[in-house]
Amino acid sequence: MPSLVARRYDTLRPVRITHEAGHITAILPAAENDDLRIVAPGLVDLQVNGYGGVEFNSPSLTKEQVAQVATAHDAFGVTSLLATCTTDSFELLARSLGVIAEARRRSPEVALRIPGVHLEGPYISAQDGPRGAHPLQHVRPPDWDEFCRLQDAADGAIRLLTVSPEYDNAPEFIAQVAASGVLVAIGHTAATSDQIRAAVDAGARMSTHLGNGAHPQIRRHPNYIWDQLAEDRLTASLIVDGHHLPPAVVKTMFRAKSIERCVLVSDITGLAGMPAGRYSTGLGEVELLPTGKLVPAGQPQLLAGASLPLHGCVPLAMKFAGLDLSAAIDLASVRPARRIGHKGGRLDIGAPATLILFDPPGDLNQPLQIRATLHAGNCVFGSTQSHRAA
Repeated sequence: MPSLVARRYDTLRPVRITHEAGHITAILPAAENDDLRIVAPGLVDLQVNGYGGVEFNSPSLTKEQVAQVATAHDAFGVTSLLATCTTDSFELLARSLGVIAEARRRSPEVALRIPGVHLEGPYISAQDGPRGAHPLQHVRPPDWDEFCRLQDAADGAIRLLTVSPEYDNAPEFIAQVAASGVLVAIGHTAATSDQIRAAVDAGARMSTHLGNGAHPQIRRHPNYIWDQLAEDRLTASLIVDGHHLPPAVVKTMFRAKSIERCVLVSDITGLAGMPAGRYSTGLGEVELLPTGKLVPAGQPQLLAGASLPLHGCVPLAMKFAGLDLSAAIDLASVRPARRIGHKGGRLDIGAPATLILFDPPGDLNQPLQIRATLHAGNCVFGSTQSHRAA
């Protein structure tokens, strides 16, 4: 049976992991060796808008491009991602969801990597700030019939919906969506304390990229960030890329929510993986700076999306919040997988052999050095060589 020797990410003890038919069959102690790499469950990203020049919201999206984005993430150790479609017309969203559904149907490789879709909008705040970069002309109140049609277009693949609860019919809508088995997140919102409480009572269970998609200035208290931080029934997704949240905010949010109620997301856009420079997009002229910060052209103080894949957010979470490796990896694997009921994200006997091998983190300003990515026991990136090069 195939096996690999490495240090467990959660104990740093050497183990031999044996797998067969795509699942882990044994995890046994192995001999000590200073040069062993680290093994962990594959990373799970709940918010990927695109990569390498491809946007899931593109009116010209093809199933080949969906596969391109999915397989590009092998190099980042991201073994599962939610393809994210954002606020737009019904026609464009239905088309994009249909293309993603077709790609999943036609390719087992795509279906393996994209277990579902995150629909971020269009039922969000129309206010400047909370709306973020979402186009105002397509923002609209929640509509259950429309959502059902979008879910049909997606072949039932919508697993996460971001919505603002500031609309009168939001509690009823959230209850319907949650009852259908979709995880509901609060995001891009200017909701009041009462509206947030009503949304959670109705079944909302996450906050989308908490601290972003907000007014530049808000009331000291109460406000929609404090309300979501304090709500124990909400898990907060956080973009820890060094641009979206200052280090002190990251540290404070982890402490306030607890690690158990947080997950990391990348929220990367189609300009991730592209050379630094100026680009024309559906949101207008944007600029990808050499630092990786994505901004409206000529406005470096603002943000126009993210460009750092999830394997780069893990070391920054360690740096900003003083987390150990085990906690940081769990934030990007075990916990997000659990939130969407995904079977991956575990390093246990019987779990899928969907794993990553990487070098021990050195410079926490740099992404994890992924040396191998395995899907159901098959190496799809790098080599399963257990030892680091001399």
